[in-house]
Amino acid sequence: MDNNQTIEKLRHMRLSAMADLHLQYVKTNGQNDATPDEYLALLIEHEWDSRQNHKVNRLINQAGFRQKADIAGIDYASNRNLDKNMFNRLATLEFMDRKENIIITGASGVGKSYLAQALGNHACMGGNKVIYTNTARLFARLKLSKTDGTYIKELNRLQKTNLLILDDFGLQAFDNHSREILMDIIDDRYNKMSTIVSSQIPVSVWYDIIGEGTIADAILDRIVNSSHRIDLKGESLRKGVLKNEI
Repeated sequence: MDNNQTIEKLRHMRLSAMADLHLQYVKTNGQNDATPDEYLALLIEHEWDSRQNHKVNRLINQAGFRQKADIAGIDYASNRNLDKNMFNRLATLEFMDRKENIIITGASGVGKSYLAQALGNHACMGGNKVIYTNTARLFARLKLSKTDGTYIKELNRLQKTNLLILDDFGLQAFDNHSREILMDIIDDRYNKMSTIVSSQIPVSVWYDIIGEGTIADAILDRIVNSSHRIDLKGESLRKGVLKNEI
């Protein structure tokens, strides 16, 4: 079997990265510098890396992030009330292994969404499935799904997501449907998957904005008691000249 046939069969088996590298080495006779075992290992490693990169890119695209946020771009200025050591521990993603949650609060523009998305992006890099969503939009979509019969399917998708990021939590009033939806989401994920909640509203007020005491108690018991808390301070980062780092 000649090299052209080998390359075509590799592509047919969906080993495109391996085929491309083999073609490159055939053209330059580069494989002559390696033993058969070394050359095979090189081809396999290249295919593996290519597939991992494609997987990570797919996870990031599917997550629906609003910003290109990364851990390296975080500003730990003292006025932000953001402890670098604590956040670096969160960035190890061990909180996900323990099925714990994170609550990020602070005024508008202090960088809550950026922190949440930086952790989400980092989780994608580790091969985890992440969903980032505006809370009100998610509730609106789930309310519609109840009418077209896809509600359970949507809940199952959220339940299986390794990390769910609920941004702008509590900006809109909770009605009965919103409370029930939030309860379903949190109850399904409790002790199974991690959730990050970002909100302008202090946690001390969440009970009142959720309403309906029994449901509020159940929701807060599942979110707050198993969460790491970050309360950002400082002026809005949207004021003045836009910065490259948030």
